[in-house]
Amino acid sequence: MLGGARSGKSAFAERLALECGAPVVYVATATAVDDEMAERIAHHRARRPDTWLTIEARTSIVEHLARDSRVNTVLVEDLTLLLSNHMEADVARAESRTMDEVQALLTLEANVVLVSNEVGMGLVPSTALGRAFRDALGRVNQAAASLCGEVYLVAAGLPLRMK
Repeated sequence: MLGGARSGKSAFAERLALECGAPVVYVATATAVDDEMAERIAHHRARRPDTWLTIEARTSIVEHLARDSRVNTVLVEDLTLLLSNHMEADVARAESRTMDEVQALLTLEANVVLVSNEVGMGLVPSTALGRAFRDALGRVNQAAASLCGEVYLVAAGLPLRMK
């Protein structure tokens, strides 16, 4: 599931996860580092069904999932923050670790729904680190899309099936 900020990608991913079947595990990679992010997290949390198990995992998602064997569907929100969470290392190592996690997720005996930002269609970041992050996320998104059976781009709340 790819899309820009406020494109509707998360809501569409949640609908898709519901269709895939329970039990659903929602993996939240975000951390409330400020009030604005806390508000975003609260908005996402309020939208989720009470029956979904939520796991907060900044990294090492599959290790967190291994603790609960009742998984039919896994929704990971999102790869952009997962890559960012790995950024304590250099960009190349963060990208590699994120790709390793995506590959491990896609080997699970479950339906896996991945959400990520499409950042390559916006402004060119003004810093070298920003450009390196954008490029790394683009490669992560390409790798994930190549491994997934279905890929959607969401814009203005409308999903476009790409694969």
